[in-house]
Amino acid sequence: MALFGLLRRRTHERAGFALYTAAVSAAREPALFGDDAVPDTLEGRFDLIALHAALLVRRLHRDPDPRGPAMAQAVFDAMFADMDLNLREMGVGDMSIAKRVRRMWEDFHGRALAYEGALDAGDRVALEAALARNIWSGEPPEGAVSRFADHALALDAALAAQPFGEFVAGRVNFRVPA
Repeated sequence: MALFGLLRRRTHERAGFALYTAAVSAAREPALFGDDAVPDTLEGRFDLIALHAALLVRRLHRDPDPRGPAMAQAVFDAMFADMDLNLREMGVGDMSIAKRVRRMWEDFHGRALAYEGALDAGDRVALEAALARNIWSGEPPEGAVSRFADHALALDAALAAQPFGEFVAGRVNFRVPA
């Protein structure tokens, strides 16, 4: 009986992968990268995926529907299954995969907590500080931090306005009103 439990697909696994895939697509929007935005590097791409995924996980956790935490976990699981796969495809050796994925998990968790704390408190200054600290290793380009804080706030509001049933169906809209 226990073996069948291991082989059974988790309830929200498919929706979690669909939601995570949408977050990655939104994070790869070319307008988010460039000299006056996020550097188009592995680290920059990770930071944007982390931002979009963290805002999505936040939305799912905050929903009164009892499935919210399971949906958030499904997105998280999809994210780190993808990170593991991408590291393998990049040629990272099997012996160091677990250590690298753990480091990525820690990085994501720290970012998610910083963004959530700032958003919960309505503290734009703290949000800007978290974005600046996490996305740019040096001095951010002029105005970039403010633009990304605007983006994060608008995205957080847009996700909050979406019905939970859409998330359960694996659909999410990461477009923010202009």
